[in-house]
Amino acid sequence: MKNQLLVCLVLLGTTLLSAQPDSTIYDLDAIVIRENRLEIPFRETSRSIQVITASQIAQMPVRSVNELLQHVAGVDVRQRGAHGIQADVSIRGGTFEQTLVLINGIRLTDPQTGHHNMNLPLDLENIARIEVLKGPGARIYGQNAFAGAINIVTKKATENSLSLSARAGENGLGGGSLALSLQPNEESNHYLSVARDFSNGYRYNTDYDISSYFYQYQREMGQHQLSLTAGHSDRAFGANGFYASPDFKDQYEEVATTFVALQDEYRRNRWRITPRVFWRKNKDHYIFVRDNPSLYQNIHTGHTLGAELQSHYASRFGDTGLGVEAGYVSLNSTNLGERRRRTASLFLEHRFRWKDKLDVTPGISMSSFSDFGTRFFPGIDVGVNVSEQVKLFANAGYTYRVPTFTDLYYSDPANNGNPDLQPEEALSYEIGSRFLNHNGGLHLQLALFQRNGFDLIDWTRAADTLRWTPVNINELVTQGAEVSLSVLLPLLLSTETPLERLTLSYTRIHAQLEDNEAPLSRYVLENLDHQLIAGFSYRWGQRWLHSIHYRYTSRVSYPTTTWRIADSSWQQNRWSLFIEATNLTNTRYTETNLVTMPGRWMRIGGQFRMVLSGG
Repeated sequence: MKNQLLVCLVLLGTTLLSAQPDSTIYDLDAIVIRENRLEIPFRETSRSIQVITASQIAQMPVRSVNELLQHVAGVDVRQRGAHGIQADVSIRGGTFEQTLVLINGIRLTDPQTGHHNMNLPLDLENIARIEVLKGPGARIYGQNAFAGAINIVTKKATENSLSLSARAGENGLGGGSLALSLQPNEESNHYLSVARDFSNGYRYNTDYDISSYFYQYQREMGQHQLSLTAGHSDRAFGANGFYASPDFKDQYEEVATTFVALQDEYRRNRWRITPRVFWRKNKDHYIFVRDNPSLYQNIHTGHTLGAELQSHYASRFGDTGLGVEAGYVSLNSTNLGERRRRTASLFLEHRFRWKDKLDVTPGISMSSFSDFGTRFFPGIDVGVNVSEQVKLFANAGYTYRVPTFTDLYYSDPANNGNPDLQPEEALSYEIGSRFLNHNGGLHLQLALFQRNGFDLIDWTRAADTLRWTPVNINELVTQGAEVSLSVLLPLLLSTETPLERLTLSYTRIHAQLEDNEAPLSRYVLENLDHQLIAGFSYRWGQRWLHSIHYRYTSRVSYPTTTWRIADSSWQQNRWSLFIEATNLTNTRYTETNLVTMPGRWMRIGGQFRMVLSGG
């Protein structure tokens, strides 16, 4: 009875946001997708791309990027533990190694393992929007954009302001953040944030402590725009059953990630030229028995260095993009040894347009690896504008991923790497249609997709008594359909209304392995087959906004799960408050490796924001 009463209270009255929605943030027409070289308004894109704006993030009952992505159609987030401490993200039936994560177009791949791709050195407060590209991205971003890419675009300071937030909840949960925006003059701006989150854990050895630091500086110098972006995150957590058998409850891990990028964007006449350099370091310290590190532990330290020169030229024949990249990755590991890899890539693409009715974008990338040779990956996008509101699109492309050093060399009593692995390759197709009304209040998209994968890498074993070993799987055909609907009532009706936002999406995926006698699979054959996501938010008076979200997932190798979240927030002038409950029905479920996920969990918090003098 008490549990039912709690649910009712949360649903009826119980994400921080402004009291009056800012329609300019909702307007998808104002968003330009930056694919390193080409700049394409969202309405004109000929691919499946979902954009999550800062205002949408503020209305979601989430406190990390991992939690946020659970509400995106076709995206599969498989968490170990709570609130994004460790998670694998995949798109449209791919594996977590086949999804590329970027910050402002810069790749954040980890040479050790894709398990670290979501160790992001930033807080939700830093994000202006997230662009989720579904389908092959090798032609655009290079390797690892096998099944899709997630590009996180950070905020730019536009005023002098200070924001402070705090949160608390069950299981010893606590945290807070500080964000400072400074614009000393029209030519330069600074953005700085510091955040920390911690909890005692929802069961034995699931405590966590996460800190993140983020800084961004931008300066206009005539035709140049210089930018410096830097971030650092520290996360320490009890890893009860995370990586080995669920019987091993005393695992522990500490991960420190640092990221720095320097960029200059130069515009003159028809040219835009963008050179940039970046460095990423990730240190992973894994302990098998938390109180006895000497029994078994691994320490991995990886470095990624990269330099790029991207260019765009606009002419009467269309838009041309040309880019060249060079990279160097290294890993020093107590388990994997000392490993090195050099990379070089060349990109060329051109976008043709005819009378605003037809657009065709062919392109090709060439990538060379010191340990796997050179490969070419062509692709093409085609779009037809049926009307100002309706667009049909299709695309096809080759894509690839080289093995990580963990795939190649990792060894412990339960796992054994394979140095003879070959890169993964695939040919992907997609056809779809998009309806976006004139003011962005109604967005409907449908897509059918297929990916023919070759030499896919999966950790397999023939029996429970043997070690997991990665092998190349000959052919895996992944087919699916996806439909998503987003309705913003204030924009659609051009008036204020209590019901503010409705979202609904459904994804169906079917993966067929050509070898019907395949051994036990750890990753490739554990994809979603059904995913249903729904949510709505409504206002009560001028100060309260409530949201309820529902998620249903059916996985090939795991039980069906349903998840309900309720969230409520209140704001007046500089102050805002929220109360939130996740997993309202207290459902017992797992997402990966039989790690039991949290039951019902209550969180409350608040934020104070003020504009500083001189802004």
